This record gives sequence, C-alpha cells and structure tokens, in this order.
Amino acid sequence: MELLREITSELKSSYIDYAMSVIVGRALPDVRDGLKPVQRRILYAMYEMGLLSNKPYRKCARIVGDVLGKYHPHGDTAVYDALVRMAQDFTMRYPLIDGQGNFGSIDGDSPAAMRYTEARLAKIAEEMLADIDKETVEFTPNFDATLKEPEVLPAKIPNLLVNGSSGIAVGMATNIPPHNLRDVCKAIIACIRNPEISIDELIEYVKGPDFPTGGIITGFDGISEAYRTGKGKITVRGRVEIDGNKIIIKEIPYMVNKAKLVERIAELISEGRLDAGTVRDESDREGIRIVIEVKEDVDTALNKLYAYTNLQTTFGIIMLALVDGKPKVLTLKEIIEYYIDHRREVIRRRTAFELRKAEERLHVVEGLKKAIENIEEVISLIKSSTSPTEAKNSLMKRFNISDRQAEAILQTRLQKLTSLEIEALFEEYKMLRRRINEYRSILSSPEKIDSIITKEVEEIMEKYGDRRRTSIEDVNAEISAEELISEEMNLIITTKNGMIKRLGMNFKLQKRGGVGVVGIQLKDDVPSRVVVCSSKDKLLIFDKKKAYWINAYEIPKLDRHAKGVKITNLVSCGEIVSIIPIREFDNSFILLVTEDGYIKKIKLKEFENAKRAGITATSGKLTFACMAEGEEVFISTKNGYTVRFDLENVSELGRTAKGVRGINLRKGDCVIWVSCRMGKYLLTVSKDGYIRKTARENYRKVLRGSMGVINYRGEVAMAEIVEGVENLVVVSSDGYLLRTSISEIPVQGRKAKGVLLCRKEVACCAVEPSNSL
Repeated sequence: MELLREITSELKSSYIDYAMSVIVGRALPDVRDGLKPVQRRILYAMYEMGLLSNKPYRKCARIVGDVLGKYHPHGDTAVYDALVRMAQDFTMRYPLIDGQGNFGSIDGDSPAAMRYTEARLAKIAEEMLADIDKETVEFTPNFDATLKEPEVLPAKIPNLLVNGSSGIAVGMATNIPPHNLRDVCKAIIACIRNPEISIDELIEYVKGPDFPTGGIITGFDGISEAYRTGKGKITVRGRVEIDGNKIIIKEIPYMVNKAKLVERIAELISEGRLDAGTVRDESDREGIRIVIEVKEDVDTALNKLYAYTNLQTTFGIIMLALVDGKPKVLTLKEIIEYYIDHRREVIRRRTAFELRKAEERLHVVEGLKKAIENIEEVISLIKSSTSPTEAKNSLMKRFNISDRQAEAILQTRLQKLTSLEIEALFEEYKMLRRRINEYRSILSSPEKIDSIITKEVEEIMEKYGDRRRTSIEDVNAEISAEELISEEMNLIITTKNGMIKRLGMNFKLQKRGGVGVVGIQLKDDVPSRVVVCSSKDKLLIFDKKKAYWINAYEIPKLDRHAKGVKITNLVSCGEIVSIIPIREFDNSFILLVTEDGYIKKIKLKEFENAKRAGITATSGKLTFACMAEGEEVFISTKNGYTVRFDLENVSELGRTAKGVRGINLRKGDCVIWVSCRMGKYLLTVSKDGYIRKTARENYRKVLRGSMGVINYRGEVAMAEIVEGVENLVVVSSDGYLLRTSISEIPVQGRKAKGVLLCRKEVACCAVEPSNSL
C-alpha cells in the first residue's frame, strides 16, 4: 500500500530528525563528562587498547582505525582531528591525550599524518575513565550492535568547565571556555557543602575562564553575565611587556593564530597605520615572544594593535550542553550541580558494585571457613565420594552450603590448609564483613556519598591543579578613536576657498630672511589661517556667525605638497575667521570680536554642543576669536593701530549677544588680531614680511572703546603677545612655510619697521607654544 504524505510535513519531520542527530550525536558535549561522542569514543577505545599513560605510545592510525571500526562510523579525518585537538596544549587547558610527533602548532601548522604520529592517554584522562569497569555508567550497543560503548564516562574531572567545548549544531552552537581546575574544584566542594550557594558566591571561586594560552580578560561584567544566564561576551587581550620603544608580546588570546597575527602587524606597518620599524617573531620552546620596535608613542601603538589585530579578541560564551539528551543553556551553578549529581550516581553505582562483589566473596569465604572448621570431616567425605559431583552434593547436604560454596571448597588447593593461609582466610572474612557494612552505610547515607565526592575532588585538585594562566583586569576594552592617535604637534592650514589640511610639525627652524619650504599646494587660492595644535586637541572653529568643533585628528594628515580637503566635508561652516585649539570644554573664557569692533567674553563650555552642525556664536559679524589667558586685551587693526585695556572691563555675555565696544575703528580699518595672553612683548608681523618685538609697556592702557595708538606704519598680518622664547610659523600667500625662533627677533620701539622675516608676502601666522611636544 502506497503511503501519501505532504512534502512539507516530510521535510519538516526529516529535518528535525537530522538536526537532533547532529545535536545529540556529534556537535554538543554531555553536561556530565563534557565530551562529544567522538571524543568519548576515542578515549574509551584507547582505554580498551591499554594505552595508559605508563604504557608505550601507539600509532594514531591504529587508534583511529579502532575507533572507526568499533564505535564511530564516520570519516577518519574527523576522528583524527578530534584526537589531535585533545593532544594540543594550546587548545586544551588540560590535554587528555599525550601525543608524540607533530600535532600542529599555534602558528596554524597542520599536524603530521596519522601514520607518523603516536599517542597514549594522558594521566588526567585516566581519571575520566576511572571505575568504568565497575558498572558505574550505562553501556549501549555500538552502531552495528556487536559491541557496547559507554553512554558517558565516570569523569572524576569536571571536564566540561575545565577544558571547555565548542561546536556548531543545527540552529544552535556551544562555546564554553576552559577554566582552572583548582577554581572549579573549590566551587564544586563549596556547592556540595552549601547546596543553596548563589552564583555570586560561586564566582568567588570560579573567577573566570583560564585559557591555555594565558592572556588578560578585560572587565568582569561579561563573565558575570555568562555565569548567570549561560550567555555572555568577554574581551581577551594578549599579554605584553614594554621595554623602551619595544612592545614585546608574551601571550596571545585563545585560538589566535600567531603567524597570522605577526603577518597582520607587518601589514599595518607597511600600510603606515602603525609607525614601527620591524616586527620579529622570536618565539621558541620557552614560549611566545613577538617584538615590535615602534617609532610613535608606545601606548598609542599598543592601542592600535588591540584595535586592528587579534591581539584583542572577543570570546562569545554560550554554555550549551546536553542534559538528559536534550540541549540546554546552563548557568555556572547548573553545570556544577549536574556534574555533582553525575558523580553521586557514579559513587552509588560503584559502591553497589563493590558491595555485590564483596557479598559474593563473603559467601564463598563463609563456605571455606565452614570447611576449615570441619576439615577432617570434609576430607573424609570427599575421599568417600566416587565423583566430584557426588562430593559436591554431599558437601551441600552435610554442611547446608550452596553450590558455589561447595565448588570453592572442592577447588581449594592443599597449600591453603597451612596455618598462615587459614589465618589469612579468617582475616579476609573479618575485612569483608567490615567492607560490606561500610558499603551499606554509604548507600544509605547521601552525606557519606557527598563526603567521598569531596575527598576525591580534593585529591584531583592536589594532583593536577595549577596556578591560573589568564588574569582578569578591570579595564575598559573599548578603544576610542582618540586612543589610536599618537600625540604630536600639528599645523592646521586653511585657505580662502575653504580647503583645510593637517601637517606634521617636522619643519626645521630656519633663520629669518629666507623663503621657507612648500607648506601647501595652491591653485587660484590663498592661505587664510594657520594654527599650531596637538593631534589630540579639539578645534573650535568660528565663521562669521557660528561655532563648530571637531577633533584635530579628524582632519586628514597630508604631506606638504597636498592642497587639503574641503572643510565642508568635516563641518558645515562658511568662511573661517578663527580656529582655537582646546583640550576640554571647561569654564575658561574666550573672547569674540566683531567686524565693527564689539567684544564679549563667553565661557568655553557654551560651545560644547556645537559639533559639526554649529551653534550661534554672536549676533554680529565675527572677525576674530581667541582664548582669554591673560589679564589684558590687545586689539590690533589692519592699518597698524592697537588698543590695550583690562580684561575685567569686558562683559561676560551669552551666545546671542553682540558684546560691548572694544575698539573704535577708523574709516577703512578693520580688526586683524586680538590677543589676551601673558607675555613681555607684542610681536608684530607685517604683510610685507617684516617683524619686530615691542615691550608691552610701550602701549599705554586705555579705556575700552578707544581708537588706540599707532603700533606699526604699514599693513599688519599679526600682533600677538609673546614671552619671547616661542617659535613662529609663517605661511606666505603662495603657500610657502617658514618656522623661526622668536628669541632671535630684536626688541624695537613702536616706530621701528622691524627686521626682514621672509622674502614673500605674509598670508597668516601662528605662535607655537613654548611647551609644545
């Protein structure tokens, strides 16, 4: 009869069957012994072959053949790969197989073929199989029902937590990190002694994963979440040492390929993203050692390694395992509780087995004891019998003993009748009685079973426990863009047509009177502003109405011959009138001056939310902005007039206010510079390239709003208060840049023309701080 069925139902049913087959039979570990079926079968096959830790190694091809032929009817590659993994000390925290030969490397090298490698059980693996011959676990038929294999191993070792597990099933995956054996054993003992223990208390014992490759786990939140919910995410970093300008990597994160890590670092260097000379892999048998000679700030270089390479990785924890044949996401406490329950069952079954064996032996010993007590009669009865069967029946009838006891009497050799052997028999009788009482006592007392588990766990901890390799540090693993920038002094140059670029401050100091070197490539354009700043500064940018800010490092760093990028690609501003480099938006004051000479001071914090879209800075038309760092204000005009007055006379106003009168401008004149700094001199640079220093006392202090005094007869490009020890950066109208020392500029009076600074028309200037990097 043909059976009709909808294809959707058939597909659904078949796929579910396939999925469960993969989940249960291949990909996921059992919560009790922490092993997948292939791993369990490999260990059991090796145990059957007698490949214990004190026996000679055997070819892996032979082991794989036994596993395939007896228990695991899949590909030999899958079996060998699982065997290799259990032998790798960089994969398993406590390897279960002792391998001899090439079993691969942390560089990703493949293991040698199975015909070349040899293996045997590691000592710790024997603990996983201990008591398996005492009916401690259930056995099921193998794939062809010719043999039996264990459903689970007795597992004296809490292997699921200790060695972890990873696997991808159908629709689910597990990724349990390895842990330290001592930590886990202490948690098991604590859980046995206090079944109501909380996960918080367990975390006091199991502090976090402990990877075979060491490393550093950053933060505790991910660990805590994983232990509470069964899922979490942790960040693991390699361990490094700093030796001068060298970064030495001593440990790498778990499952990271060392060779690929070195290759990636070399790529960063060749791309220019990491300013370093060389990277060398000096690893040997003693351990990992990768040396990077950096040229930039070491902390910044290290942050780049964390951000751009696998020196920092994320480990997603999913504590999924099979519980009663079904997948379940488990908390830390649940994993420990299931393991304890498994060990209780193993101890109970082992004790019942030993009790039965002891009772069987006691039964035989009681018969032998009865025969020895009546030895003359026994011998006489045996001698008078015509056959062994008649002798057995006669003994059973005469002394009221069982068939087995009678058989044991008949099998006893005459040498057992010596006084020493008889005495040993009576001692064995007493010992068996004691053991039977002890076994019965254990089976009737859950407390005694727990006591045995505790004792065994303590022995395991003492025998195989070691110190943690992975440390846990409460640091922020998130690396901001600023942390990837080396702090260095930079030049910011803008042009009339709205171009902007950032340059490294790698210009040599030159004597005045030259032309300098190319600073920016121009085409039908003129430099408008030049600013000296740190690469980690924020740049507060002003156009005629609004304020904006961006980080200095966001401006592309280009070479001297580049023309820059459009400023509108970075901020939505118009023609730039001023750029102020700052570190933080604090309560410092800045001064804003309008085209018609009005001035106000306003707190820097007012512009914190300016960002790229900008916020209103004044109701007038802004022409200059600067920090209020001194006690006096100098306002200088294009036609050479300067007014000096006290800062306290400037009102603190809001962003929408225009301000108060700062200078009364003459017809055709305009504000060219504003300075409010501490310093001895007013440094004046003319448009035609002349420069001079004038003592600030030469400028009388007047009331705010006056027309000022003559400072320079000619067109002024800059008039800044300086101490006299700084450097000056000058950009000419055709893009040439000159950097010179202000200390070499002579001090002259207000009527002096000054000395020649450069042989080109000056477009813009900036004073380089004396405390620059």
